[in-house]
Amino acid sequence: MTTPDSDSLLAEQLLRLTRRVHRIQKRQLHERGLGVTPAQSRLLRTLAHWETPPRMADLAERLEVVPRAVTTLVDGLEASGKVRRVPDPANRRVIRIELTEDGVKTLRELRDVRRAAAEEILAPLSGEQREVLGQLLDTLADGPC
Repeated sequence: MTTPDSDSLLAEQLLRLTRRVHRIQKRQLHERGLGVTPAQSRLLRTLAHWETPPRMADLAERLEVVPRAVTTLVDGLEASGKVRRVPDPANRRVIRIELTEDGVKTLRELRDVRRAAAEEILAPLSGEQREVLGQLLDTLADGPC
């Protein structure tokens, strides 16, 4: 049974782990010279899951951020040639965002970065411990909002 103090400790541990993951991924991104921030990396990964290029509003909703934040991320990614804005074929007032070839290449490299970061973080755990951690994280992630 947990107490309020132990719940607070667990919450703090989760936040510390999240910050550590973020720092490691940021370092890995920098070391590989991919020229993307963790937030841009998240947008690229999200963009890759759409069958057709989404609108910026769709990306903002999926990322759970304000549309202005997506505009800033897309501006940076477009300037580096990783995404492009394209007109919607059915409504030319609508702009959609699609990955470029360089964006697809960067996405492959980002998968390697995430894998390396995960290996670094999980290194102290045995296979059994990793499995239990995965189950616990699934339980927490799939819980009610």
